Amino acid sequence: MICPSPHHRAGTVVVQNLAHQVNQACVEECLCSNLRKTKAEIPHEEAPAKKLRLSKPSKSAALHIDLCKATNSTDALQYLLQFARKPVETESVEGVIRILLEHYYKETDNSVRLKIASLLGLLSKTQGFSPDCIVDDFINTLTNEKSHQVLAQLLDTLLVIGTQLPENPTVRHRLIEVACKHLSDMYFGVRNKCLQLLGCLGLVDSPLSKDGGPRDVQSIISDYFVDQDPRVRTAALKAMLQLHDGAVKIHEIIYEQACRLLSDDYEQVRSAAVQMVWVLSQLYPESIVPIPSSNEEIRLVDDAFGKISHMVSDGSWMVRVQAAKTLGSMLQVSPHFLEQTLDKKLMSDLRRKRTAHERAKDLFASGEFSSGRKWADDAPKEKLDRNTVNLIASGACGAFVHGLEDEMFEVRIAAVEALCKLARSSPSFAEKCLDFLVDMFNDEIEEVRLQSIHVLREISTHITLREDQLDTVLAVLEDSSRDIREALHELICYTNVSTKECVQLALLELLKNLSKYPTDRNSIWKCLKFLGSRHPTLVLPLVPELLNTHPYFDTPEPDMDDPAYIAVLVLVFNAAKSCPTMPALFSDHTFRHYAYLRDSLSHLVPPLRLPGSGLDLVDSRYGSGSVESPQLFLQQSLNRVSTIQNLEAPGAQELLDLTIRDLRRLGELQTELAGTADFCATYLRCQLLLMKALQEKLWNMAIPLCFKQNVTATAAAQQILEETYKLEFLYSGLKNRQVATIHHVRLQAKALQLILTARSRPGQETLISSCEKFVQDMASFQRLFALEMPHLQDSFAEKLLEVMPRLSSCKPVELVKILQTTLRQSSLLQLALPEQIHRATATIIEPTGESDNPLRFTSGLVLALDIDATLEHVQDPQNTVKVQVLYPDGQSHVIHPKPGDFRKPGPDRHRLITQVYLSHTSWTEPSQIEVRLLLAYSSSSSSSLSKLGWCDSNDSLPTPEATVEGTIPFSKPVKVFIMPKPPRR
Repeated sequence: MICPSPHHRAGTVVVQNLAHQVNQACVEECLCSNLRKTKAEIPHEEAPAKKLRLSKPSKSAALHIDLCKATNSTDALQYLLQFARKPVETESVEGVIRILLEHYYKETDNSVRLKIASLLGLLSKTQGFSPDCIVDDFINTLTNEKSHQVLAQLLDTLLVIGTQLPENPTVRHRLIEVACKHLSDMYFGVRNKCLQLLGCLGLVDSPLSKDGGPRDVQSIISDYFVDQDPRVRTAALKAMLQLHDGAVKIHEIIYEQACRLLSDDYEQVRSAAVQMVWVLSQLYPESIVPIPSSNEEIRLVDDAFGKISHMVSDGSWMVRVQAAKTLGSMLQVSPHFLEQTLDKKLMSDLRRKRTAHERAKDLFASGEFSSGRKWADDAPKEKLDRNTVNLIASGACGAFVHGLEDEMFEVRIAAVEALCKLARSSPSFAEKCLDFLVDMFNDEIEEVRLQSIHVLREISTHITLREDQLDTVLAVLEDSSRDIREALHELICYTNVSTKECVQLALLELLKNLSKYPTDRNSIWKCLKFLGSRHPTLVLPLVPELLNTHPYFDTPEPDMDDPAYIAVLVLVFNAAKSCPTMPALFSDHTFRHYAYLRDSLSHLVPPLRLPGSGLDLVDSRYGSGSVESPQLFLQQSLNRVSTIQNLEAPGAQELLDLTIRDLRRLGELQTELAGTADFCATYLRCQLLLMKALQEKLWNMAIPLCFKQNVTATAAAQQILEETYKLEFLYSGLKNRQVATIHHVRLQAKALQLILTARSRPGQETLISSCEKFVQDMASFQRLFALEMPHLQDSFAEKLLEVMPRLSSCKPVELVKILQTTLRQSSLLQLALPEQIHRATATIIEPTGESDNPLRFTSGLVLALDIDATLEHVQDPQNTVKVQVLYPDGQSHVIHPKPGDFRKPGPDRHRLITQVYLSHTSWTEPSQIEVRLLLAYSSSSSSSLSKLGWCDSNDSLPTPEATVEGTIPFSKPVKVFIMPKPPRR
């Protein structure tokens, strides 16, 4: 007979005890059931209501039973893995941890103990659980642990506990002592975790006892900069950087040790050392450090800059990338050190100079002057003697040249970005690095070329392009990539050129670009608009040639449908705005063309005063300095609306109509306030619809007598709901107060819908479900906007919340009466505006919808339609923007563009360039389809549910309330002629 093991006997006893408890509970339940039956048989005594509490089975007991059933380590691991996939409630965490610790002490297999240690760390992260009650147990597990891997995992768990208890100095000090105790472990993983503990939890003002004497954390960590294992050296550097991130000032003495690690054999160490040197150069930029093997001294930031520049030639491309990026953030370096990075030959400024007395002494000691008998005996010699000391390492010379010529494109991009950051802070350096950036336009990688163009655009205010540089820049217009060409157009918009030949060269190359790529038309016109406005004096001598005028003879009138001629006019008219003598060179047909373009392309052609032509045009818009007046008008309009409570219904509706009209006109005239004005107008439109739906005659008459008015009110309620979704998702820059106001209007619309449903459909079941849903919406509103309730005084929501207990228990008919009374008595909620509101807009550039020639394709096949659109102030366009195609027969297709179809040319601006595939059965004649852009939204009345901290599974979470999804058209539709032909047989 085989004797069972002690672990097995203990597990059997636990199972028997639990089974006994379950049997006893069943007996008690039977007794209670018989007792309830006995009481129910007594006729004169009513049984009091019993409240039942449903409790979930204990997770710790279930885990204990599972682990006891395991016969080997593989089964135990399976049970632990299954347990890890299930969420644990906060109140059960401590019991589960105790069970795991109990099995940890019993377990002999290292892999099982390792998994238990990992689970302990995950459980310690559970939201709402404070692990201070189990710190002692965790520290005790370290005492007898022999496995290095398990020990490292336990230290990682202690690190989790330390980060969960940042305000407990006792726990922090104990954990640091544990880390110092195990720093001498022979396994690198244990030493790494100990250093990580010191970096996360170490304090400067707490001396630690290690090796017999009190020492601070930084000195202990720095001892491991010379550890034999490179992974430990890397962990030591990262721990020191973590101390810096925790607002601990690193000692300056660390700088010399970090510099030595720049020549380490392992790239991870060198990468961390680069970061460490940079941190110290930012902490002590003006400190003086000696140059090795000399008596010279330089600033620490200059020395660090030279050493990091040397790392741009490192053998590892990852270190080179980090070194190049780091150079871009060292803005305090001296100018001559900065300029040396652009020259591979060592400049004389970075060598120690010998005095005139020393040079004369050497000449006298040589005993002779130049006799002229030897060839070039008095020529300057580049070879340096031993007394000449370099202030910068020779490998650091031309660091950016090395970076821009690197074989890895990631290094080249990092070098270009670093040049941009340094050039923005130093105009002289921007001029010197201009040639290098222009050369990068010819790089073989498109991403490098594009980044170089963006960088030159950012520093364009500091530079002026020469003709040879401009020639190199304009050569990129031949690129097949649309992104490259449009980025170059943007660059030319903001670049200064030196001569009129440069302007003429730029115009000719742009016209060539226009003839080769007609789809670039709008981008080229915009580019020439800025080019003319920035260089009016250079455009002036070119006007007779550009407009083909003659002092004596009349020239033929150009074709206004030619995009190239329009491009020339855009250049000339924008230059004429700042040059009053230029209109005298115009011919008669040029004045007519100006009037035409001023009406058709007003965003490209500025208002001009043209004497003698009858066109004395001035800008009718507000000037840039008059924004205060429209802002004041906007606020006064909102204040005027707040007085409608004192007016009768017709007068209040008329005031709202006039205010809405004024606000929309203000948005058209003042682009800076367009979003705010449209937002206010839409909000007031909702209030006007609500006011019209709550007229007296609708509610004082029977349903059959006012059926038409009831239908109108139902449509108004639905329109208010749609408008509130526009207010919430079509505008950006809203604060919580504005969102609460929008949800308040939506709540009023839902109440109006419920009242109208009760009047028109007296069915009890439908009314009950509608009432329950409205009560849920009210509770959700109270939960989401509890902090905004003080701003909603005397509002519809506040009055309902006062009677909320009554609403939850009353009958549907009574609820409808309360809603009707409260809705008609509620006042207009005043709208508080934030600083700036932007409306999401979209403009479809292609297709233009101007062509009368239909696009023909065979029915059953597809037609690829190119879509080019600009998006303004759209949040997350990759997930929200869709393309809708509406066919003449009423069919509608919605296409979701790929994420790669979106570009971001600037802040709050996106560009959509995609293709839409059309297909249909054959038609007898061409017809138009409509293409528009939609903004998708998803609105849920429930707040976002918080996930458990230690597990990604959401199986046991309650399901959210119904989510409302929809789309909002936010672009003007474009009509395109198509003609599906029948297939040939």
